[in-house]
Amino acid sequence: MLRNLIFSVGENYHIYNRGVEKKKIFPQKSDYTRFLVLLYILNTKERINIRESLKALGPSSDIRDLFKEKRYNVLVDIGAYCLMPNHFHLLLHERTENGTSHFLKKVLTAYSMYFNKKYERKGPLFESRFMAQHANTDEYLKYLFSYIHLNPIKLIQSDWKEKGIKDINITKNYLKNFEYSSYLDFMENDRAQGAILNLKNFPEYFNDKVEFETDLIDWLEFNPHLLQP
Repeated sequence: MLRNLIFSVGENYHIYNRGVEKKKIFPQKSDYTRFLVLLYILNTKERINIRESLKALGPSSDIRDLFKEKRYNVLVDIGAYCLMPNHFHLLLHERTENGTSHFLKKVLTAYSMYFNKKYERKGPLFESRFMAQHANTDEYLKYLFSYIHLNPIKLIQSDWKEKGIKDINITKNYLKNFEYSSYLDFMENDRAQGAILNLKNFPEYFNDKVEFETDLIDWLEFNPHLLQP
């Protein structure tokens, strides 16, 4: 995290972190799902025990059922997210004092414990502390919705920012089938993980999915060299 950055209630932040030594932090689909559930269920001042919460739902419950659970005393609003094989991006709006730091500590600690137990490893999973940038202008905040959601393109064309998109239709279809970002929720897909987002404290940049998709495609077609973190 930037050392001179002080989080403030009512402000917006781009949060990101990656695996130590750039190693994968989501080797399997179930790992992505676990992290997404944690983004939702741990977004509260209350103490949450995942095992006990699942037990309370009954023997046939699935971890994704936790998306249906009510939360109280929410710490942050999540405006956008993207999980990549070895890193993640979040766009957060701080709701309560120290909410961002508290939220990230809960999520990263819980996921690291889960990951180390599952893969029989020890030591830190993430590189140092999480990194953050203050989205302190309207232009930058709107831009982050495109930047975060276009990250998966690197998985099919690593040089797209330098050389431009090779095939726009293939790229658009890939984004529409990438499950681990909030892109599909902005495209009005009815998904359980849509509960992660709360946009009420973010500006209404997109009136509908057409405006949202058009904004992203504009970046792809005209400004790839400008799309920097």
